[in-house]
Amino acid sequence: MNKVQFNKKAWAFATLASLSMGLVACNKAQETASNPATESASTATATEGTLDKIKKSGEIVLAHRDSSIPFSYIADKPNEPVGYAHDLQLKVVDAVKQQLNMPDLKVRYNLVTSQTRIPLIQNGTVDLECGSTTNNTERQQQVDFSVGFFEIGTRLLVAKDSGIKDFADLKGKTLVTTAGTTSERFIKQENEAKKLGINIVSAKDHGESFLMLENGRAAAFMMDDVLLAGEKAKAKDPNKWEIVGTPQSFEIYGCMVRKGDSAFKTLVDDTLKATYASGEINTIYNKWFMTPIPPKNVNMDFPMSDNLKALLANPHDNAEPQAATATASVADASKAQ
Repeated sequence: MNKVQFNKKAWAFATLASLSMGLVACNKAQETASNPATESASTATATEGTLDKIKKSGEIVLAHRDSSIPFSYIADKPNEPVGYAHDLQLKVVDAVKQQLNMPDLKVRYNLVTSQTRIPLIQNGTVDLECGSTTNNTERQQQVDFSVGFFEIGTRLLVAKDSGIKDFADLKGKTLVTTAGTTSERFIKQENEAKKLGINIVSAKDHGESFLMLENGRAAAFMMDDVLLAGEKAKAKDPNKWEIVGTPQSFEIYGCMVRKGDSAFKTLVDDTLKATYASGEINTIYNKWFMTPIPPKNVNMDFPMSDNLKALLANPHDNAEPQAATATASVADASKAQ
């Protein structure tokens, strides 16, 4: 009698557990289906490499930014990105065409933002992203990076008559930065930890960040120095603005590919290394940083730094720069006031 009762209880418990697991699985499926960041918009899967995907689809999908001047941006023609990083992407396209013997490979562009660029690489919507994305240890958990193609320092863009010369001058003022960037994360952490008293706001892209600065809604714009130079170059009156402040970090830009896709990463790395070794990188650099660029034909006049020269001479995919370290922190700057 006791044995029969025990079996009934066990059967009832197993039934309830099974129903519960079914409900959980159903809910998880609904969550996945309704979350565009987890939907695969292509045939790319965890078991299919990017090169296989490209060969099957007959096209390669390149990510591009809207206003990351001069790396990846829209200038004169809609849906036709240009820039230093974009030119490097096109070198990769040529390598893919050759390796897959697909001279007529179609190239399709997909606009990304700071917030969407990683999810769209992860789910296979885009195959390659070369823009203004910093290679760091956190992002390396989500995607793989190519060898670096640029090195920057994070600084401030301000009006020349603002009286702001360094981060210590921002107490009680509004600082704008771009959402989803390492600059946003860094300054928010520093502001909270060090009680710096800075009012921080985030804009959706670099163009909007500069617009807030230009309209007086922010006193300073914090971002990578070269991106600040790009926004300054396209301003109505470039001479009104200046880049100031002790660099808060030195960071390396790399191209993003799907994590674990070693075959495609190797192709990207080899293509970039060959471009560096041949000296062609100097021509590409001068085109975008030392001569007039669209849309306003302004010369950024941004000579190649010693740190970048060192990176191009010895390419690597490490998250940390090997030739430079930040010379000060926000805390150091505040002490110097």
